[in-house]
Amino acid sequence: MTEEKSLNFIEEIIEEDLRNGVHQKIKTRFPPEPNGYLHIGHAKSIVLNFGLAIKYGGTTNLRFDDTNPVTEDTEYVDSIKEDIQWLGYTWANEYYASDYFETLYDYAVSLINKGLAYVDDSSAEKIAAEKGTPTTPGQSNEYRNRSIEENLTLFKEMREGKYRDGEKVLRAKIDMAAPNMHMRDPVIYRIKHAHHHRTGDKWCIYPMYDFAHGQSDSIENITHSICTLEFIPHRPLYDWFIEKLEIFPSHQYEFARLNMTHTVMSKRRLMQLVNQGFVSGWDDPRMPTISGLRRKGYTPSSIRTFCDKIGVAKRDNLIDISLLEFCVREELNQTAPRVMAVLDPVKLIIDNYDPDKSEYLETESFPNQPEMVRKVSFSNTLWIEQSDFMEEPMKKWFRLAPGATVRLKSAYIIKCESFKKNADGQVTEIHATYLPESKSGADHSGMKVKGTIHWVDAKNAQSAEVRLYDRLFTSENPAIEENFLEHINPDSLVVKQAYIENGTAAKPGAHFQFVRTGYFCVDKDSGEKLIFNRTTTLKEGFKPKE
Repeated sequence: MTEEKSLNFIEEIIEEDLRNGVHQKIKTRFPPEPNGYLHIGHAKSIVLNFGLAIKYGGTTNLRFDDTNPVTEDTEYVDSIKEDIQWLGYTWANEYYASDYFETLYDYAVSLINKGLAYVDDSSAEKIAAEKGTPTTPGQSNEYRNRSIEENLTLFKEMREGKYRDGEKVLRAKIDMAAPNMHMRDPVIYRIKHAHHHRTGDKWCIYPMYDFAHGQSDSIENITHSICTLEFIPHRPLYDWFIEKLEIFPSHQYEFARLNMTHTVMSKRRLMQLVNQGFVSGWDDPRMPTISGLRRKGYTPSSIRTFCDKIGVAKRDNLIDISLLEFCVREELNQTAPRVMAVLDPVKLIIDNYDPDKSEYLETESFPNQPEMVRKVSFSNTLWIEQSDFMEEPMKKWFRLAPGATVRLKSAYIIKCESFKKNADGQVTEIHATYLPESKSGADHSGMKVKGTIHWVDAKNAQSAEVRLYDRLFTSENPAIEENFLEHINPDSLVVKQAYIENGTAAKPGAHFQFVRTGYFCVDKDSGEKLIFNRTTTLKEGFKPKE
């Protein structure tokens, strides 16, 4: 009998709300700003918001927070929708904060009419200085006492484009001595003459996040507005606007954002990595973006499992990236077909195997499924890994060495007889003999060997480019490093020219386990020449608590 999983604190709140009739049905939303690509931290929020709605029979809206036209683009809108769908979720409605620009403007006018908002001509620097500090109260300026009529006129003129960027702002009139700095007459509208990706040049004033967010939640009747911990100080302002505007009482709840080792999540820093060429783009497999993880070979279910394992907490913590790798490794171990690939090839010639002969040998394709077999070609000339041969073997070396015997996986036992080296001292060719009676599955040799190595038929192999991706940063927590670019891992990408079994059906996105090497997927750029990206290694770096 499996133990029932305990509820997280948001689930407890929802169940109490439903039990007490506060809400008949829950509504959540995922509100990304379309100014970059989604990353694994957003995946946690997506899984949480959509997952709660699914669990409790509710709905989730996708709402783009497009209130800053300078940084936003339809490219990001499209990528966000693709990522959410790839993760396995469907939104009930697709909305944009820009859908509500007229309503938000009317809300601002309502606040002015109630004497709760005013137009301020001060510079951004003066406004910041007058706000005071957390230990000293702010100071009111002369604009705070403007009449309702003057504020209405000025705000209308702001909308009509009569003023330059930064010349005026609209501020909420709350309390310049409030302990919470966000309540000290926050700016709720600013002038920005910029082309918007949806509304064009219709607007030249745009609402600030704090003014647009809660009201958009309210317009959509969102019951549980879930965001990360840094928005806790914003919650009183969220509630203040809803109370003063007398609109649907959406409520904000906060949970810990995802922080992960060897990774940065800041959009600004991720954009820096892209723009300065440290990565090939937003979908570079070293990036923590959902598109990067997808290209690297992560599956939607492995990311959902990861989000489920880290849970929903009230305190920030640093999650080991090994847990994410563990989740995809556990899945691919069961689902990825096995193939043999040699990444650092050296030629092996079997001198007593007929050079004109070839045969097909059976080998397993999936673990614990002996009926799932494939046929691989075998001849007298093979590729094996450089690392599987040692000229002067160390103690307990069970692979190939002069005079040593090993089994070729699913094939024969061989004995190393000689080898050749080039002028640089590198082994270029190994010669061996085989025992014909030692064929796997029909071994009558009576010989026992301790080592087994993989191989590829050199006469019938496909060439492939294999990209070995590793963690992008050497620092465990580059997010806290001021000069985070100094911690870029110089070995985060190593490219190998490899050989793989012929006949490997490899469409972009297909997953494989390279025997004894790791888990790989076919890159989207793969064409006549196969290109594989390493998803993760075979070795488990993380073991969950029992």
